[in-house]
Amino acid sequence: MKKRLLLLLLFLQIIVSSHLYAQNPVDNFVNNPLLKNANISLMVKDLKTGKELHSYRANNATVPASTMKVVTTATALEIFGSDYRYETLLAYDGKIDATGTLNGNLFIIGSGDPTLGSSKLGDPHFLSKWVEAIKAAGITRINGSIIPDESKFDNEGANPKWTWDDIGNYYAPGIYALAYLDNTIRVTFKSGAVGTTPEIVNLNPQLEGLTIENNLLSSRISFDSAYFYGSPKSMQRSVRGEIPANKPGFVVMAELPDPGLALAQALHKTLSDQKIEILSPPVPMPASGFTFPTSTVVRTPLYTHYSAPLSQIVKEINEKSNNFYAEQVFKSLSLSRDAVATNKRSVDIIRNFWKTRGMDTNQLYQYDGSGLSPANSVSAAFLTNIMEYMYKKSKHKEVFFNSLAIAGKTGSITGFLTNTSLAGKVFAKSGTISRVRSYTGYIFYKNHEWIFCIMVNNSIGNYRQTQQLIEDLLIDITKR
Repeated sequence: MKKRLLLLLLFLQIIVSSHLYAQNPVDNFVNNPLLKNANISLMVKDLKTGKELHSYRANNATVPASTMKVVTTATALEIFGSDYRYETLLAYDGKIDATGTLNGNLFIIGSGDPTLGSSKLGDPHFLSKWVEAIKAAGITRINGSIIPDESKFDNEGANPKWTWDDIGNYYAPGIYALAYLDNTIRVTFKSGAVGTTPEIVNLNPQLEGLTIENNLLSSRISFDSAYFYGSPKSMQRSVRGEIPANKPGFVVMAELPDPGLALAQALHKTLSDQKIEILSPPVPMPASGFTFPTSTVVRTPLYTHYSAPLSQIVKEINEKSNNFYAEQVFKSLSLSRDAVATNKRSVDIIRNFWKTRGMDTNQLYQYDGSGLSPANSVSAAFLTNIMEYMYKKSKHKEVFFNSLAIAGKTGSITGFLTNTSLAGKVFAKSGTISRVRSYTGYIFYKNHEWIFCIMVNNSIGNYRQTQQLIEDLLIDITKR
């Protein structure tokens, strides 16, 4: 009798276990107690056939964080092409006389290039080449100013949908037609005992007129918890938060308030070092008391600087999740149709492009290019469809695919799926802002190919717990 009972219990255990294993992996995921209050949108497709394999609220718009970057980069590749290069033009008005004096102004005319002076891409010696071009034109003296011309972008700077906590910091700098040094400034502090105010000992670059209200504290923490605040182009900034105590040279990155002016000042100094005299200091645009030349004033082109190709810029955006690069590319999309770039116009261009490709743009609410704004939302179906389009239909397939980070190996998802069966098998873009964790990409595993998008908002769990649940879901899906 006991033997029969034991066999029955064993049989029931097998049945229950089999039932649990056979349960849809998505059901296991969405019913996890940590996700009971979460807003979730997900979709998984067979990449070869396009068949939908798993979905949950796939058409519901959800905050994507940085997975929004795939919308920006895919659109840019399709509209501009992977070989596209941004142009920055040096030009002058007036005349160069027989003595080599330019009786006029030198202009730096930008079109959104994110790579000028960038620590990520571009020519680190570009200013020297500009100086050589100026010398080659026979200019030995400038009887005027160096003027940064940012008129191809509007003067909005910071996106109005970004949060105040982000604006003013290095990862959310103002976006202008002229960018320089990743639009960031390095502020070096000397911190003392716990509870004291660290001293600002250096700014790089030096920017004339910049003042910083210092409300920082030296603390027992071991990391950077300093935040800068300031409105676009404002030379009055404040810093709050904490940095480690007793550090003689602790560097904090902040937004460079006026990158166009900083670039003009850098060129001015480089020319002066080469004994080329410039009568007046750089003039920011727009500037009080300065009448900017009208469009009828003839400017003579002197030198054209070309950026790294868009293929490299897109890789920096997707693999490293570079917000600044993403926003410069996003805003410059306007220039494919208009004379002046605006965020609103770029959104219209993106929506119209994908609508003509048969996508439901009612599932896309986009306000920036990087996904930094919590006002953005998009459905998992929309992102999955873009990923499918870029893999199956785009002539820029390889460039786009190679721009993605590799799980457990490279870029922003180095810590994702590490030491699992899917490490090195998932090529994706991740997204993280407050209460948001998301991924979209491709999986190649055991002769199977999938496209996926998983977005989770407002999980009860912390960042790591939510990531673990997403990892478990992908592993569960691919092992069946």
